[in-house]
Amino acid sequence: MTTNQVILCPGQGAQAVGMGRAWCQSNPAAAAIFARADQAIDLASIGGSLSKIAFEGPAETLNRTDVSQPALYTCAVASFHAMQEAGATATITACAGLSLGEYTALHLAGAFSFEDGLRLVAMRGRLMQAAAQASRGSMVALIGADDAQAQAVCDGAAQGEVLVCANFNAPGQIVLSGHASACDRAVEFASTVGCRATRLQVAGAFHSPLMAPAAESMKKALESVEFKPLRCAVWSNVTAKIHDPSDTNLLKKLLVDQIVSPVLWSQSMTALIAGLPVGADRPALHELAPGSVLKGLMRRIDRSCEVTSHDKPDKPDKPDTPHTPDNHGNPKIADSSRT
Repeated sequence: MTTNQVILCPGQGAQAVGMGRAWCQSNPAAAAIFARADQAIDLASIGGSLSKIAFEGPAETLNRTDVSQPALYTCAVASFHAMQEAGATATITACAGLSLGEYTALHLAGAFSFEDGLRLVAMRGRLMQAAAQASRGSMVALIGADDAQAQAVCDGAAQGEVLVCANFNAPGQIVLSGHASACDRAVEFASTVGCRATRLQVAGAFHSPLMAPAAESMKKALESVEFKPLRCAVWSNVTAKIHDPSDTNLLKKLLVDQIVSPVLWSQSMTALIAGLPVGADRPALHELAPGSVLKGLMRRIDRSCEVTSHDKPDKPDKPDTPHTPDNHGNPKIADSSRT
C-alpha cells in the first residue's frame, strides 16, 4: 500500500448544513479544531458560533460567502487532523485546493498557522461578500463547452460589460463571471456556439474584475501575516503550476491575483497527474471534508485517477490510508521537488 498521498481541499460550494459534525462527534482532534475556530473568529452577530452554523445552519446563513469560507477551511482542517489521529503513516507529497481551498492546502504545507489561515479566509469572505453587494454580478455555468467556445460566449455576450471565464473546473465544465445582465445574455448566446448554459445562484461575480476592491484590501491583510516556506508542493489556481516554496512574496501576490483571476483547476489537476510517479510510489489522492465535489471533477479530468473523499469518518467512499503526525505533532511532509 502506498505511503505517499496528495491532499485535495474543497472550495466554496461544497458546504452543507451538518458539515464536520460527524467528524467532531467521533474524533477529539476534529472537535479541537472547531473549538479553536470558535475562539478565533466571532460570528455571533450573524447567527452563532462557526461550529453552530456549520452543524445546524440555517443553510441561508451557512451559504453566505463570509460564513461559508471560514467554515469550509475549518471543516477541511478538522477532517485532516482526525485522519491523522486514526493511525496509518503517510507522507504528503502535494496539496491542492479549489479557490478558497488553496488556503487550506497552504496551511497543511506549513505556510501559516491554523488561526492565521482562518482569519485570512474570514477576511477574504467578508471582502468578497462586500464586493459582491457593491456590484451587480453573477455567474453562469457552461456545459459541454471547450475553452474556445467559452471565450466566444464571453465575446458575444459582454457588449461592453464584464464577462470572463472564471473557473475551468473540468473538461466541458467552465464557469463565466461578470455583470448580471451580461450573464443573462450569455445564457441566451451559449446555444449559438453549441453548448448549454445555466445561471448559478451565487452572491456575485467571483474571480472577475468586479472583485478588484476585495483583492486590493486582501493584499493588505496578507501583508500582515508572516508566511513560512512550504514543506511540500502546493498548486496555484492562478498559474496551474507549483508555488515556489520559498518565495513568500510571490505566493501572497498570487493569492491576491486569485480573487480576480480564473481558477485553473482542470489544468492544475492535469499537470499534477502527469507528474505523479508510477508503480508502488504513486501517491493516493484524498479529498478532505466536506462533500465529494473534487472527486466528481476528477472523473471528468482523468477517469483513471481515483480520489477518496472523506466527507464523514464512518463512510469513506473506498478504503483509506489516513495520516499520522510526526513526533512534533506535524504531518509528515515530503520535499516539494518530489512532485
